This record gives sequence, structure tokens and C-alpha cells, in this order.
Amino acid sequence: MSINSLSAQDTLSVGGTDYRIYRITDVPGLENAATLPFSLKVLLENLLRTEDGANITAEHIKALANWKADAEPDTEIQFTPARVIMQDFTGVPCVVDLATMREAMETLGGDPNKINPLAPAELVIDHSVIADVFGREDAFERNVELEYQRNRERYQFLRWGQTAFDEFKVVPPGTGIVHQVNIEHLARVVMTRTVPAEDGVLTAYPDTLVGTDSHTTMVNGLGVLGWGVGGIEAEAAMLGQPVSMLIPRVVGFKLSGELPTGTTATDLVLTITEMLREHGVVGKFVEFYGEGVAAVPLANRATIGNMSPEFGSTAAMFPIDEETINYLRLTGRPDELLQLVEAYAKKQGMWHDPAHQARYSEYLELDLASVVPSIAGPKRPQDRVPLAEAKPVFRQALKAYADDPDAGNVDDADTESFPASDAPSTTPDPNGDGGPPVTPRPAKTSGRASKPTAVTMDGQQFDVDHGHVAIAAITSCTNTSNPQVMLGAALLAKKAVEKGLDRKPWVKTTLAPGSKVVMDYYERAGLMPYLEKLGFNLVGFGCTTCIGNSGPLPEEISAAVNESDLAVVSVLSGNRNFEGRINPDIKMNYLASPPLVVAYAIAGTMDLDLNNEPLGTDTDGKDVFLKDIWPSAQEIEEVMASAISQEMFTKDYADVFAGDERWKSLPTPDDKTFQWDPESTYVRKPPYFEGMAAQPEPVADITGARVLAKLGDSVTTDHISPAGAIKVDSPAGKYLAEHGVQRRDFNSYGSRRGNHEVMIRGTFANIRLRNQLLDNIEGGFTRDFSVSENPDEAPQTSIFEASENYAKAGTPLVILAGTEYGSGSSRDWAAKGTALLGVKAVIAQSYERIHRSNLIGMGVIPLQFPAGKSAEDMGLDGTEIIDIEGITELNEGRTPKTVTVKVTPTKPNREAGSFQATVRIDTPGEADYYRNGGIMQYVLRNLLSGK
Repeated sequence: MSINSLSAQDTLSVGGTDYRIYRITDVPGLENAATLPFSLKVLLENLLRTEDGANITAEHIKALANWKADAEPDTEIQFTPARVIMQDFTGVPCVVDLATMREAMETLGGDPNKINPLAPAELVIDHSVIADVFGREDAFERNVELEYQRNRERYQFLRWGQTAFDEFKVVPPGTGIVHQVNIEHLARVVMTRTVPAEDGVLTAYPDTLVGTDSHTTMVNGLGVLGWGVGGIEAEAAMLGQPVSMLIPRVVGFKLSGELPTGTTATDLVLTITEMLREHGVVGKFVEFYGEGVAAVPLANRATIGNMSPEFGSTAAMFPIDEETINYLRLTGRPDELLQLVEAYAKKQGMWHDPAHQARYSEYLELDLASVVPSIAGPKRPQDRVPLAEAKPVFRQALKAYADDPDAGNVDDADTESFPASDAPSTTPDPNGDGGPPVTPRPAKTSGRASKPTAVTMDGQQFDVDHGHVAIAAITSCTNTSNPQVMLGAALLAKKAVEKGLDRKPWVKTTLAPGSKVVMDYYERAGLMPYLEKLGFNLVGFGCTTCIGNSGPLPEEISAAVNESDLAVVSVLSGNRNFEGRINPDIKMNYLASPPLVVAYAIAGTMDLDLNNEPLGTDTDGKDVFLKDIWPSAQEIEEVMASAISQEMFTKDYADVFAGDERWKSLPTPDDKTFQWDPESTYVRKPPYFEGMAAQPEPVADITGARVLAKLGDSVTTDHISPAGAIKVDSPAGKYLAEHGVQRRDFNSYGSRRGNHEVMIRGTFANIRLRNQLLDNIEGGFTRDFSVSENPDEAPQTSIFEASENYAKAGTPLVILAGTEYGSGSSRDWAAKGTALLGVKAVIAQSYERIHRSNLIGMGVIPLQFPAGKSAEDMGLDGTEIIDIEGITELNEGRTPKTVTVKVTPTKPNREAGSFQATVRIDTPGEADYYRNGGIMQYVLRNLLSGK
């Protein structure tokens, strides 16, 4: 309980109930709090409520209240999130680590029951379903069956965790996407709890959280402050450890006007993403204000909040207002909560007032009326392309993926795309071997690379070419929280079917809504038959395509793509389109609204001007354009009004933690410590605490290190962390085969995150990773200098196999990187895998916030090149032996921001040079983690000593 040194404690009475609150208004010494941004008001209340006089003092509280908007962040605070949310890919290793910590605590002579969540922790299983089966009525049932077959062992482990740990709950498979379940059911906006429990008085306070998925920020649209962290940070938060952070800069983003007809929330968010990426908001809060806020529906706010990692901010906040209350009412929250949220927000000055101007560090503004239909791609979410320019921009981008020396020699007037049915006929089986026909054809298109390749599938003959849409997926949380775009897609499908249009036969079409409610209003509106006619059958309630669980392409399409090295395309209504993420056969990926996903499935190609070229012909042979089937705003509003009700939410979430019969029938062990199965290939005890002493050893300098990988700019956690399918000939595939796992049962890396042996073999193994130690080679490969120190003789091998050889030789490893290292999702295995490979330091030009923090949490020191300098500027090519001196100064308790280290790279027969690198351990708390060898070791030692 707070020591309340500023006398901020008060009572708020709502509906006959008294709540203890900690005021941020009318408190002596906190007068400047009234003009703080909404998000910092939430942090201020957090400090007032958790003030202990040691880690959180009156000085910290006053520093936040008197925040200087134009100052660079330099004041550390300890933020204590109210709860933790996880998805199963990141949640399984969290529970594995907690189970391992229990054993370590027991080994060190402590009480294993201390390893228990002290704050509510909720896990939603949504990342495991794969869209194997599609375009069929039984697609959902078949995919769920396959999901349980593949993940039975993992799910049993999570069932054990649900019974073994207090305050830990699991939302079973087939319910929805974690972020949508969060906004529709789990989010409280204002929480109540008896703190301390013994006095029986309810304390009311803002709902805050951290989550093990970077898109936790989706809940920011509901006025709930939260962001993504690595799994290791989430574990610490579950165990009552505060999140150490610097008071951030806050970017005020003023909204005015209204979205024009024909645009969607996706168009809006892609515009905002482009603006904020260009402005630069990494490590900052973004907060939306102004009269235009009221014109943004809650679903659109959630869509914007969801994309926060794509524009790089820590959070993207909307304030609490009448729209928040309406959404809580729609989604079935009790009246008592609605009354409390409104009364609390108004009492604390957290209710949105368009006339009230908060202080912000930086300012941007957008007139919503200026937004135009857009897509983003082919490989980054911030690369927005106006739909009107999509065809020429695609053709320009294609040059990086497909070579054609004759492209571009014909006038644009002659560059029309011809339907595949117009291609000349060919022998279905030209090779006579029964295999799929993959004969390259003469180009039917000019002005771009073209290699039409014949395919026979399901009795049809057609060509597949560069730019053809191989996957069209309505997927992920970005849009499936939003009934406007979801119903817009269904209405567009209805109009298309009524005109006789269909998807192209080479397009894999999938529908994976964020919650069961979507299917409820689709069914009530009678729209599912039209989506199904176009192949958009329900494949599962989960992330599917957006996280790489797109499932395989049909064999005939995959064979054609690989035989002719075609640059085919995916179009998805998701938030991530990085290279190699969606499907290994697909090189180019585009983000689009759900209605445009349906349109591109019909078009079948990116090489089409949707504004001016027809999608196809109707039953009378007349051209049909996108404008002919685009639903009006009025049509969408009318269906929303008639098809969506509060009862849908209350019904679908009535018993959300119970699960179906498959879930209930899983055997559930009831031991307080987990009994590890030595034969398991899904859940294994990790080595983090092996040989750990009760007191940490002093940190040491790094000598004689070798470079495991030299990487360029914008290397994402998708490039680093294992994801997607496990290839047979990969180190992970070989490991599974050696342990008796059949290829059909390999499953994905995400499903095997509880097995560190699989995960380290897949770290840095992305098929699009470019290690500059090798020439023109993509994938998880490097040069092994443990075999030969001569750069010309060092052999090429997998990164994992090289790391094993270096470990046997006792050689520490270093990663060299460019700008924005570790951007993307909050993937704890990007840091865990790095550490377990033997990497002791990363030297980069700049870092994305979460990954830098996670590296420290795993005992890897992040270093930064001198400002404006790169590895090349320092003369590094990755063949050097590297010494790093000065790390030991961290043992002296110096503040991290004053620490630099001397990096000395040497090569045979060359005089050693050196340069100073900045230690990117930004707070004293992070320094404590590093000195302990990681955040888990730090937490365990604190609990052991009773701190």
C-alpha cells in the first residue's frame, strides 16, 4: 500500500460503493499535472498508488507531474502494470520459465511457491492454428483438429499452468485473437482490487498492462495504457517487478474532419503509420487529441492502436470519452463498470475534453478528409501506396524480385494485363512424368518482368505469373476488430457474386476473424454464403496468415512458383508484411483493408489498376469495376445496426475460460512443480539457471570474440527469431528427425517455443536473412572461423552449427548490425536464441526499444557505434577478432548513460585499431539485470532474499 506522502488518497463514491483512489488533481505539489497528456496522467496515478519511499519516491512523482515536454528523457520511473496478457507462442515459454524458476528456487533453498503471479495474467491461445485447409465448408473443423493434434502436449502444459499458478487464466483455442479478446472482454479500463487485501477496501485505478505481443497497444484505443514487452519482462511483471522506464516524450497527434466516403480504417492507419515513421516516434508515446477524436469510432481507434509497433511508438493512446462508454456497453460490460469508468475518468481529469490542450513534446496533425484508399508493401507496413498508384508502384518494386531485360521497352498503352484464360493452350503434362505443368510461356504482358507458367489444378488449366496473388487473407487483429471493414468485405463479396464474379483459381483465400462475434453478425446478416462462394470460408479464430501460419500453397501452385522462381504476392488485412514472414513461396506482401483483400482475390494480380481497369465481366459480359461493387457507407451502417447486438458479446464470452470438449478432455496434472518429460520435443527445461549461485559474479570484459553475423539495416525480430514452418534440411528439422518426429508432425517454430533446442537451431535462420559475411547468400548461414582463421578458407555453414563449434572452442560471439536493429514484434526468442547461441554483445547503429531491452534481459550487452557511423565506417567486414574493454565499469555502479567501452577489432597481419562504443543500457534497472546475467536471474535472487 502506498505511503501516500503527498496526501493524494481519497474516496470516490459510485452507485453506492466507496472506492479508494489516488487523486492526481488538487494535490499540493502536483499542480502541473492538470496539463499532462492523458497517458502521463495514468503513469502519475501509478506512481502515487505504488509509492514506497525507496524505488518510488515523492521526488519521482513530482518529476513526472512537472514533466518538461521539450526535454530529452532522463528521469527513470518504476511503472507497475495492473495485469499481464499473453498469447500462446510467447506464453508457453513464459510458463516454462516460471516452472523452471520454481525448481531453481527450491534448489537454492527458497520457497518455490513464491514463484507465482502477483498480478492477473491472462493467456489467449490464438497463434497455433494454421490455415492448412481452406475454401471448404469443413475448413474450420479440420484446422482445429490439426491444431489439437499438433499442440496437444503444449495445451496440456498450459492446462497445468492454469491449475498450478494463482491469478493465471487461459482462454482456450478457437475463441479469438488475443488483442480482440482483450478489448472485447478482458480490458477493464478502470480496475478494482482490495489493496491491501486485509483491509477489505476496494481501490479503483486505471487498467494498465504489458503484453507479450507488440500489438498489445491495440487496447490503447480503449483508453488503456499498455504496450508489448518481451516474455522475460512479462514474467518479471507477473512476479510483481515494476517495469523500469524513462519518462517518455509524448507526441500529440491532432485529428480533425471525418473520413471521406470510400475510405476505411485501414487507409487511415496506413496514412498515420507513414506519417509517424517519417516523423520518428521510436521510444515515444503518441497521443491523439482534438475535435476529430470524437469522429473516430472505437473500432478505428483500436485499429490505429494496433499499428503502434509499425510506426515505432511505445504506445498510441486515445483518451476515455463517450465513445469508450458506448463500446463497453455494446460489448456487454456491466452497468456498474460503465458508471465507475465515467466517474473515475472525470474525477481524475482523464475524460476527453476537445477544448482542453495538454502539453506535448512534438505535434502532428491530420485532416481525416485527406485520407485516400491505400495499400502498403511489398515488404514494410510503412511503405504506403495510394491505390490509384498501386499498379505502377508494384511494377517498379517487381524489378527487385524478378529480372526481365526487355521490360519497360513498350509504351504504357501496350502494357495491359491479360487474363490467364487468354493464354495460349499448352500440354497439361509437358514432361510426361505426371508432375504439375510448369512450362514457362512467352510473356503476355509488357513493361514488366513476366514468366507465365502453366498449371493444371482441379481440372482447370491456367497460367501463374509474376505479381499474381497467391494468398488473399482476411486475417489478424488489425482489422478484424472492426465491423465497418469486415461487413464492408462481406457486402463487397455479395455484390461481386451477384454480378457473377469469382476469385481466380490460383488464389488461396482465408477468413480468420478476431472473435466469434464476427461470425455471429455475418450469419445474422446472411452474408457468409457470398464470402464462401468466393472461397473465404472460416479457417479459424486466430492470427493465421499474418504471423506466417498461412499454411502451404496448393502443391501445383507451389511447384510452379518454385520451378519458375516467380515473384507472387500475398494480400492480407494484417499488420506485418516483412520478407519471408507470410509464406516461404511468396516474395511480395501487401497490407490492405478486408474489402480490398476480396477485390484482389477476384482480380488475381497486383498488376491491375483497380480504379480504372475491370475486375472481370458480369453474367451479361459487361465489365465490372471496383466502384460497381464497393458498398456505400450507408449500406454498411444499416447492416451494422441490424446485425450487431450486445447479446452476441455476452453469449460468446459467458464462459470464455472453459473451452470446448476438446479442451476439457485434456489430462491436467495437478503437481505444483512440473514433471518434465525427457522425450518431449515441445516442452523442455531450459538451461537458464544451471550453475546459478545465490549471488551474481562480477561482469567481465569480452575478449577474443568472433562475428557470428554481420547484418544490414532494418533487421527485424522476424529475421532473428524462429518463425513459420520448420524445413526438413534445417538444423531444427534435423533435430526433430533425430528425435523420431515425422515431417508431417514438425509443426511450426511458434508451436515449439517451449523447446529451447528447436528454437536456438532456428535463430537467425530466416530465409530472407542476408549475412554480409557471405556473398549473395540468403538464409541462416555464416562463415565458421573456428575451422580456419583464414577468411578465404573459413567454410560456409549454418549459424547454429558454427555457434556449436565456437562454443566448443570457448569463443564468445558478436553480432554487427545497422540501423533499427530488432524492429518488429516483441519476440523474446529473438533475444533468448541470441544468448543461447553464445552471443555476448551486439554492436548496432540503432535499436528498436523492445529488442534492445530483451537483449539486456538475457545478459547480452547492446552497444552502439559512434553517432552516424556504421560497421563499414569502422573498417569492419566481420572477419575480425574483437575485444571489448570497459564493461567491468558496470560493476562500479556507474549510471549506464555515462558508460562507453573500447572496441578493438584485429585481423591477421594488420595493426589493431579501436573505437568507442556506447553501452545502450539506459536505466539503472537494466544495469541490475545485466549484472545478474538477465532479468529472470535478477527476479529469482530478489525473491530468494525476500526483497
